[in-house]
Amino acid sequence: MGIAERAGFLVSWRSFSVLVPVLCGFGAVLISNLPLSLTNGLIPAPLLGLAPIYFWCLVRPDLMTPAAVFAIGVLEDIMAGGPPGVWTLSFVITYAVIERQRDAFAGLPGLGAVLGFATAALITCASAYFIIALYYWHIPLLAPIVAELAMTVAFYIPAAYVIGVIHRRLVGPLRSEP
Repeated sequence: MGIAERAGFLVSWRSFSVLVPVLCGFGAVLISNLPLSLTNGLIPAPLLGLAPIYFWCLVRPDLMTPAAVFAIGVLEDIMAGGPPGVWTLSFVITYAVIERQRDAFAGLPGLGAVLGFATAALITCASAYFIIALYYWHIPLLAPIVAELAMTVAFYIPAAYVIGVIHRRLVGPLRSEP
């Protein structure tokens, strides 16, 4: 393989690696909104789209931009079927908080990392709760959003593992190259 071919391959691989965080978010949203339920709808689906937002905002903030978060939120709104803009605004608010407190969140090891994500999920769910309260002009039930928060936090560890593998295999090797 010649130098020109290798350079062309590297450029195309880098352009693909820029899309990986957004594609992770889209994939997570699609998986979490599949019309399948083992609990017959008793337990809400987790917000799997939040896991890539949180992970990539901490690990590679240059790849998870506000526009990417907005796009993931729009897809969540479309797939979830609720009032328009609720999850988009909630994800953008959470992204802004994570972005401002990145040093605090990124330094959390082990259980602290899960608690950091739980904080981000709490911000997302609380934002959605208050947006829905303003949208319908009455206080909604608290139990559904608390159940969604619990499911989102419970699914963070497997989601973070999968995203971590994707990062190490697809995006991580390109980090040190110019």
